[in-house]
Order: sequence, then C-alpha cells, then structure tokens
Amino acid sequence: MSGHQTAGRLLPTTLVLVALVSAVVGSLGAPLITAVSAEYHVSLAAAQWTLTIALLSGVVATPILGRLGSGSRRRPVVLVTLATVAAGGALSVPALPFWLLLVGRAAQGVGLGVTALLMATAREHLPPDRAASTIALLSVTSTAGIGVGYPLAGLLTDLADVHAAYALGLAVSVLALVTAWLGLPDAKASAPARVDWTGGVLLAAGLLTLLIAISQTGPWRDHPALMGLVTAAALAALAVWTLIETRRPAPLVDVRLLRHPAVAAANTAMLAAGAGMYLLLSLITRYVQTPSGVGYGFGLDTFRAGLVLVPFSVLGFAAGKLAPWMRRRAGAPSLLAGSVAVVLAAFAVFGTARGDISGPVVAMSVLGFGVGAFSAAMPALILGAVPPHETASAMSVNQVVRSTGFALGSALAGLILAGHPRHGSPFPSDGGYTTAAWIGAATMLLAALAIPLAGRRPRA
Repeated sequence: MSGHQTAGRLLPTTLVLVALVSAVVGSLGAPLITAVSAEYHVSLAAAQWTLTIALLSGVVATPILGRLGSGSRRRPVVLVTLATVAAGGALSVPALPFWLLLVGRAAQGVGLGVTALLMATAREHLPPDRAASTIALLSVTSTAGIGVGYPLAGLLTDLADVHAAYALGLAVSVLALVTAWLGLPDAKASAPARVDWTGGVLLAAGLLTLLIAISQTGPWRDHPALMGLVTAAALAALAVWTLIETRRPAPLVDVRLLRHPAVAAANTAMLAAGAGMYLLLSLITRYVQTPSGVGYGFGLDTFRAGLVLVPFSVLGFAAGKLAPWMRRRAGAPSLLAGSVAVVLAAFAVFGTARGDISGPVVAMSVLGFGVGAFSAAMPALILGAVPPHETASAMSVNQVVRSTGFALGSALAGLILAGHPRHGSPFPSDGGYTTAAWIGAATMLLAALAIPLAGRRPRA
C-alpha cells in the first residue's frame, strides 16, 4: 500500500482526533469554575469568564478561520491555530496572575473554529461516502466531545489542583498539533483566499456585544431596558455587516449562499436547537451538584458531576456513527426531526422524573443521543446547498450559530432559575427547574418548525 493510500485511510482518524481535542480544551472551563475562584481568590462571576472568554474568542475566530481556510492556506491556518491553542495552554498551567489565565483561555478558545476547516478537508480529500460520514462525526465530536473533558478535569482538580487540569489541556493540544502536522494534507486550491478584514472587525464587534449581553443574567434582572438596548445595538451592527457583505467582491461570508432557504432554515433550526440543548445540559449539570440539604439535588462533587456527562458523550458518538445509515434511509430532514423528538423526550424525563439520580442520568443519556443525531444530520443539509469551495465558510457560520445558541441556552437557564428564588436560600426553587424544562422543550419545537424548509435543495 502506498504512503498516499495510507494517509487517506488515516485521514478521518486524524480529523476526528483534532476535533475532539479542540472540544475537550474548549470545555475545560466549565467544571473548574469553583476551583478557579478558590485558587485565584476571585468571585464565581469572575471565574465564569474562564469559560465565557473561550466561547467568545471561538465565535469571533470561527468565521475568519473559515474564510482563510477556503483557499490554499488551510493546512498552515490549522497548524497556526493549534499552536495558538497550545500557547494558551502554556499560559494556564503555571500560577500566573488571573488576567494571564484569561488570556490563555482566550487563546485556547480560538481552537473552536478549527472544526469547519476539518470538514472542508474531509469534503475535499475523501470519497463522497466517507466524506459525508466523517463530516457527520466531526460535527458530533465538536458537541458531544465536551463531555470527555469534564470528568477528567474534575478528577485532576480533586486529586491535585486546577493547574493539573489545565496541564491536561496543554498536553492534548500538543498532541493535536503533532497529529495535524503529520497527517493533515495540503488544500487542493492553488490561490489563497482573500479575507475581508473590515467585515471581520464589524462581525466580531457585533457578535462579541451580542454574546456578552445574552450571557449576563444579573444585568438582565437589574437593568433590562439597558440590556435590551445593548442587544439591539449588537443586532444593528450585524445587520450593517450583512448589508456590507452583500456588496463585497470577496466577502468574509458569502451571505448570498446563506439566504438560500435550506441554509437559512438549517441555521435557524441550529440556533433554536442549540439553545434548547444547552439549556437542558446546564439544568442537569447544575441540578445534580445542588446540595441535597436544599430539598432537591444530589450534592455531587466536580468529578462525579462530570461522570454524569459520560453517557452524554458515549451516546452522542454512537448516534454520530449511526447517523449516516439513518440518513440514507430516511433523509437528513427526517433524521433532524427525529433528533428533535429524542431531545424532547429528554426534557420530559428531566421535567417529571428527577427525584432519583437515575432520572437526570437517563435524561442526560437521551439528550446525548439526540444531540449526536442532530449534529450529524445538520452538515448534510448545509453542504447540499453550497458549492465545495465554500464548505469551510458555510460550516464556520453554522458553528457560530451553534455557539450563539449555546450561549442563549445558558443565559436562558440562568434567567429562569433566577426568577424562581427559594426563600432564605441562594438556590432556586425546584419548580424553577420544571419551568425551565418546559420552556426549553418549547424552544426545541421552534427548531422543528424550521426543519421542513431545511430540506429544500437549490435549483441547478
């Protein structure tokens, strides 16, 4: 067997490994918030930024990386991005000032934009069937992979300290960089893609403002009118960006492609479903860590709470492996609708049967399967409506939409629970979780309404 054939056989493994590492590193902030607060003597709200800043940098970097990776520079862009992630990991390991930890986490968050480039590589270098299954698995990995880092980070923190958990992030980042260096092929394009840096700055400003606004639950309670104005300003900036991009000869994102009903509907479904899925993920994670003395909850420590996410990842990956087979028989829109039904079942389990620890575990498991199937079906809808050379750009936008949905779900969970205080306790009432579950289920129904349009194909 020739070296070229061997590389082709190993390419899917290489791509999935790099995507998994990016997901693990991006998720390291969530289980470490309490430990960071104690280690650096900062408030929990400040420690929360170790997660938020990674998400924000990933959202800003993703469309720029997607455009850079649409031309001949895809391989060096991936390698430089992974080197940046490793450098961020190096800043997070030693006991440096807290602001340097935030800089390191921001650098690590840039890696969240790599997945779209890996999808473009798969579409370009693999046969159609293998490319489709690999892209589906990459989409699943970037979502379900977050459950891999939670228990490992929690265990290392409990056994040593928070710096040991961040050392794990540095180690896997270096592994991803070496893997990509050895196994990632050059792009077939002969010319580098042009980047609209003005559009990038405007998009970054709009997205940053929007995500910061929707991720802050306290200001929404205390100053709702001001936060409404900030959100409106962010949406206005994004509207201006959209207008400018339609007139650029080489736009950051080809907005004309995104206006196609299939692509627009797929992104709409991704936004609503992302909010619903992450809302339930946040509810379950928070519920199982609530001290049992409150009257509900199970008082799980960081490590055991992370173990609750293991079935989420396992069943998510299983759904990703089954998705190509299911899609061939039922079609991507039907698979997407079925995935929404599975997630709705997870909401129903959590909303009605969480008195025993088995209830949240079952809900998390069902959620994982639904998220995995949904994530695997989504790329097929988008890639069926865009030309191959726009794969990285179109999928990067979908990744941004997904991250925005996740931020919306996290903020919505916090707002609903904050609106159901428990007298004499800092914890919300148990009824707040029930209300949040049904609101999340309604959000998933909104996603279902967009699915029929997502199945439409462009005219020849």
